[in-house]
Amino acid sequence: MSQTWKEYQETHKERFLNEMLDLLRIPSVSAKSEHKEDMLKCAEAVKKSLLAAGCDKAEVMATAGHPVVYGEKIIDPAKPTVLVYGHYDVQPPEPLELWHSGPFEPVIKDGKVFARGSADDKGQFYMHVKALEILSKTNSMTTNIKFLIEGEEEVGSPNLGKFVADHKALLKCEVILISDSALLSMDNPSLDVGMRGLSYIEVEVTSANRDLHSGTYGGAVANPITILAKMIAGCHDENNHITIPGFYEDVLVATPAERELLNKAPYDEKEYKEELGVNELWGEKGFTTYERTGIRPTLELNGIWGGYTGEGAKTVLPSKAYAKISARLVPNQSSHKMTDLLLNYFKSIAPPSVTVKASLHHGGEPYLTPIDSKGYKAASKAVETTFSKAPIPVRGGGSIPICSILERELGVKIVFMGFGLDNDNLHSPNEKFNLENYYKGIETIPYFHKYFAE
Repeated sequence: MSQTWKEYQETHKERFLNEMLDLLRIPSVSAKSEHKEDMLKCAEAVKKSLLAAGCDKAEVMATAGHPVVYGEKIIDPAKPTVLVYGHYDVQPPEPLELWHSGPFEPVIKDGKVFARGSADDKGQFYMHVKALEILSKTNSMTTNIKFLIEGEEEVGSPNLGKFVADHKALLKCEVILISDSALLSMDNPSLDVGMRGLSYIEVEVTSANRDLHSGTYGGAVANPITILAKMIAGCHDENNHITIPGFYEDVLVATPAERELLNKAPYDEKEYKEELGVNELWGEKGFTTYERTGIRPTLELNGIWGGYTGEGAKTVLPSKAYAKISARLVPNQSSHKMTDLLLNYFKSIAPPSVTVKASLHHGGEPYLTPIDSKGYKAASKAVETTFSKAPIPVRGGGSIPICSILERELGVKIVFMGFGLDNDNLHSPNEKFNLENYYKGIETIPYFHKYFAE
């Protein structure tokens, strides 16, 4: 049977790629209102691809924001059902000048597809669409397969929780399968056993009621950029430990055995630094790179602006300064609690010379998947089958905000089965997805269904 799958994939390889490229050409940026029509166009394209791949039914379903695409192929209600989750929305492509080619004009170079959404998450969820096609067309399905492909993951999935709660019967399944994460490498396959949560806020600092002349008023009136920079700089101490009172209060501390397992993953610091173009790594003292990005919470400045940033000089003392700040959270930390903590903290440390407004963008809970679950074991066996090597369990540094809601509402575990790489430039210019990884994902996923049914 495996030969049949491989033969089918080989025969249709070129089409599998071209279909993915067509999807990448649609600028489905959920964060920008001007892309509303592109979002609808992309949802329709996903629906069509599900029907073409063998779904008995697929539909674009409305939410209070961008729509969800649902599809299903039910072979026998008595068989186990796998729900595939993914997202068709993508991050904004800016800064555009740093792209080597158009973000929505896919280019294939050195065996990689360069385009926004290639690895996050169009290329990755599309592997499941093509895996369904292979199983369906070779009459070798052993599970029922459902698809939940949303359009708001990149803005925190604000409407998916309600959608899932309202459609529990429709989404009923035994396991949820997600490909929105990375492998350590093609030589060292891995499976994520957890994702960090997220709390994302924006801070606005105001001094005077208007922009002022920096000569006339400089030295007499507080500069909000200076104040904001000081506030942010004070969030870490000399050991890069976060100084916000209560920040670490609920952190689930990893056991020595968990830390040992995490650090078994191959790691070359010199290579890591060279690939990123940094001279030295930075992070919380007392933890390795994998621990800093997997089991420890972090606080990052995602953007800062204010005053004059145009061409040439303008001697201005700005009225306002802004920052976007996010915290990555680990198990037992609550995004709601952390958001309140951050919002109150930035208001409380402001000197009387300025006023501070802090507001929430979005958040999501951390998630851990047990490695003794039926789903994880099926994924591990599937990876071992096609890579000829058992995957290493690792903790992902990123966040998929909907995970904890999916588990709570549907009462099943999630399995992360990503085929991207950490250097795929997710959320950055020149995002890419290796063709080898794309095809390997399509080859591996059918085995998950086979072993999960067994």
